[in-house]
Amino acid sequence: MRCFSCHGLSIRSLCSACREEFFVPTIGTRQVGTLDVVSFFRYSTIEPLLLHKHKPEGYRIFRDLAEMMMKPFIQNFTLEDDSPLVIIGIDETVKNGYSHIACLTHSMKTAVARPLHASLLSQNSVRYAGKTLQYRLDHPRDFRYSGEEGVDAILIDDIITTGITLQEAQATLQAHGVNVLFALTLADARE
Repeated sequence: MRCFSCHGLSIRSLCSACREEFFVPTIGTRQVGTLDVVSFFRYSTIEPLLLHKHKPEGYRIFRDLAEMMMKPFIQNFTLEDDSPLVIIGIDETVKNGYSHIACLTHSMKTAVARPLHASLLSQNSVRYAGKTLQYRLDHPRDFRYSGEEGVDAILIDDIITTGITLQEAQATLQAHGVNVLFALTLADARE
């Protein structure tokens, strides 16, 4: 197999050299309404990788990004606070044989953190890519939550652009008594 960054031979989707040299996180936090959103990269840094999310090879890329970023984050977080919590991915709908968001949430399983797979699903399949803020506001995701109530949760998505999706997801979860501590995303599209 070849590295998706440098195209050199690699067992993983990203070779060791690229992981160390090019994919060093620039962790940032953005507040969207009452929700803190932590992102590991600027969108432009990993855009070529994120564009594979609905392709078969995207599974390997998202799995590797999750192992690099999400897994160490949750391990460190649960060392400081060992209270039980759930990991909720935004719209873990399966496309092309896998869910790219489920790849992220799956890697975050620990002794105290457990993913609630496919518990927050969108009833509206509209695509937001390249759309305006007004379009996003006029076409909400209409989330349905089928998970546990009265739990602490971390919300997971791949990219934050305007934050509308994360806010709508937070509101849906709060209506079910879920305390959203914060959200994690791979990339922040705001440059």
